[in-house]
Amino acid sequence: MAHVKVLLKGYTSDSDPDSGSSPTITLIKDKDGNGKEMNIIVDPGAVKDRKLIIDALKKESLKIGDIDIVCITHSHMDHYINIGMFPNARALDYWGLWHEDKLDEIRAGPRNFSNDISIIRTPGHNYDNITLLVKTKQGVVAICGDMFWREGYPKDDPYASDMPLLRKTREELLKVADFIIPGHGDMFMALRKT
Repeated sequence: MAHVKVLLKGYTSDSDPDSGSSPTITLIKDKDGNGKEMNIIVDPGAVKDRKLIIDALKKESLKIGDIDIVCITHSHMDHYINIGMFPNARALDYWGLWHEDKLDEIRAGPRNFSNDISIIRTPGHNYDNITLLVKTKQGVVAICGDMFWREGYPKDDPYASDMPLLRKTREELLKVADFIIPGHGDMFMALRKT
């Protein structure tokens, strides 16, 4: 089973006009298809100081060079501005897995990325939103970017590219996840509708 850890809890300026916007930055520890350990960081976006990311990784006994893959849930700047600080990492986004100038395309979802990680497309907030469904000992964790900003919020996303589609995608996501890591808040339990 994979291990998921919120490295830095995100926030948005909607709750405090004097603050900025920083995504929830998540670490996944997993094994690739060959059984090799891999470290994935999700949404290493806007932070007040990059040292916050470095220090959070250090608490997990990791350095910047230990990150194998950087995943971007969608193409809003606050989620990807720090992608370049991981020089050894491949990049994973809506289009696929990038290594230098080569792309291993993702054309259909869900796609198994490893034995414990699936990638699904979750449009609505933005057309290019992806979610990582990660099997852990506690259950399936959905790392979904701004599908939800934080638990129960926002009901109507002012930045959604397609609000009706976002509502539908949220409902589908809540059916398959046990826990949600939103774009700008703490992990929360998914309350399934039966």
